[in-house]
Amino acid sequence: MPEGHTLYRLAGELDAAFAGGPVRVSSPQGRFAADAALLDGAVLLGATSAGKHLFVEFEGDRFVHVHLGLIGKFDVVALNGTPLPAPVGQVRLRLVNATSYADLRGATQCDLVGADKKEAILARLGQDPLDPAADPERVWRRISKSHRTIGELLMDQAVLAGVGNVYRAEILFRHRQHPLRPGTSVRRKVFDAMWADLVELMTDGVRTGRIDTVRPEHTPEAMGRAPRKDDHGGEVYVYRRTGQPCLVCGTSVRTQVLAGRNLFWCPKCQPVYRSRAAVG
Repeated sequence: MPEGHTLYRLAGELDAAFAGGPVRVSSPQGRFAADAALLDGAVLLGATSAGKHLFVEFEGDRFVHVHLGLIGKFDVVALNGTPLPAPVGQVRLRLVNATSYADLRGATQCDLVGADKKEAILARLGQDPLDPAADPERVWRRISKSHRTIGELLMDQAVLAGVGNVYRAEILFRHRQHPLRPGTSVRRKVFDAMWADLVELMTDGVRTGRIDTVRPEHTPEAMGRAPRKDDHGGEVYVYRRTGQPCLVCGTSVRTQVLAGRNLFWCPKCQPVYRSRAAVG
């Protein structure tokens, strides 16, 4: 599933291509046809993201709300003077102006909503590390009072918006936290470091369009190893590296299903949490 940096980057691409002018709006697939007809020819004011949600704003307080889900893609393409190509595949939404077009496929949500519905969606979300106005204190209050595992909490969009399975696995590794330790056991200084790290890593992801989490000493060039080959791209420590040696200590990376998603961790670098009370 695309993570928050992907939606943030996409909002910027849509802004650059369409904001400030009228846009032709259609639904070649037909599932968004009635709403597309209402928007056709309207001025597109801009696009924003919040976590894994995208909002494309049109004049009149109208927003196209998009959630890409697991396989959705919203491709923004410059025409560069060439004719507009025919839609390929199941295009739910197509935006067109004189210079660009954008095709949405495979999204789990594509709805026309008003300002009130948009605000209701935002109200359900946690703090987004890519939002300069985000309040990490609100995240800390949720985590520090919860007996749920930190692995669950980091993926809960009502706690942290935009963090997905890759960033979850990698941030826990980088801060030596076992994914099954309870939120109540996470120290404040560790949380503060994880939040700052998420802000930096996700901001880098917006810039590069990929997720890179390894430190300079663990890059392929520094270690003399082959680059990672994966659909998601980027160099990572544990995500989808089950059975492979940890880049730091050489221990085999492990995996386990939690709440329907795979966890990935190094059992040596991320030791199992044991409470002092239990040990005593």
